[in-house]
Amino acid sequence: MNAFLDRLSSARRFGMNPSLDAVKKSLASLGDPQKKLKAVHIAGTNGKGALASTIDCVLRAVSKDKIARYTSPHLVNVNERFFIDGQIVSDNDLRRAFNALKVSSSDAELTYFEILTAAAFWLFADKGVDVAVLECGLGGRFDATNVCEPSVSVITNVGLDHCAWLGDSVEKIAAEKAGIIKPGVPVVLGRNSPEVVSIVSAKAKALGSRFYYSPDVVSDEEIPERLALKGEFNRENARTALAVLKVLGVDISSNETREAFSQVVWPGRFHEINSFIVDGAHNPPAAQALVEALNGEKVNLIAGFCADKNVREVLRILSANVLKAYAVATANERSLTAGECALEMRLSNIDATECSSLDEAIKLCQEDYRKSARRTLIAGSLFLAGEALVKLNAYPWRLSREFDAAELLTSKKGV
Repeated sequence: MNAFLDRLSSARRFGMNPSLDAVKKSLASLGDPQKKLKAVHIAGTNGKGALASTIDCVLRAVSKDKIARYTSPHLVNVNERFFIDGQIVSDNDLRRAFNALKVSSSDAELTYFEILTAAAFWLFADKGVDVAVLECGLGGRFDATNVCEPSVSVITNVGLDHCAWLGDSVEKIAAEKAGIIKPGVPVVLGRNSPEVVSIVSAKAKALGSRFYYSPDVVSDEEIPERLALKGEFNRENARTALAVLKVLGVDISSNETREAFSQVVWPGRFHEINSFIVDGAHNPPAAQALVEALNGEKVNLIAGFCADKNVREVLRILSANVLKAYAVATANERSLTAGECALEMRLSNIDATECSSLDEAIKLCQEDYRKSARRTLIAGSLFLAGEALVKLNAYPWRLSREFDAAELLTSKKGV
């Protein structure tokens, strides 16, 4: 097993192959497990994971089918990416999936994300899963999950992120996301700009796929009052989820459906923990959604960023809500140093303090809260969000020791 973990550690971690050939070859050697599953396939810039978690939760509440969920990235442990019937997969099951993958002749050609995606398909098929809710890792057209056979394709909001891989305009990125649309398979699109609606609807029409725009399909009155996930952006996620459920034939007015929306667990996204709000927002659209969720509240900010993000714009958006900021480095090889992050904050007219660790920043903010009752937002990176959940004793699952060994799948995790 250690040899395989070493292989995973050495795999290319970021970006994507501009082809699905390698992952198809690997899955063929495993008996094409992806063909044994119905799928709800989700692409988009932000909100994919929350949407996947919501659809998973509702389907488990209203269906007798065995439901699985595959999302990325993980916050702390790689196990988080794989859920079956609402339970995080065990180390033993993940080990079995990785062992099965070791015999794949094309394993050496796969990226980190492709290896994990192939493991998900094998594991879900092995466990007799009926429906898998799958989140794209990056883009859509060449994402490893795009070998699935979906019952419905879903696209959340589309904005500028991963521009080096997906294109330098919203229109180009939307075209990449629309690459998940399959001939004759219905498509649900969340609230988006007219340009995105036009691109996605045209692609659906060209492929003979029914197109559903969630604001036209689900009214405000149909959104449940009790939502476990807070913020206006999660109301829109709920609307998109309801549209998907309608397409799947689920009665969205049933008590079971509506109650399930209050039971969704998706940590690290506007996650309120005592005097802290932990959110993995790391791009401008997510930062804008975060500001709307704060609803005018002034906060302290603890932030760390990966260097390939639009840090200046994220900080500009957050700045009106921030009174004082604390800069930290994230546990990722692409991270800005605390000093570089503090400089970016000052260039955005934010009063910034450079901290040697997240522990130091949390302690300073706790001291300030006792004086001012001002809450602290922790944002800028999902890597930082995961670390914060552990530090604040709010990580909801048992910590695995095997799959975060030697910092293999935590400090350097890919998509």
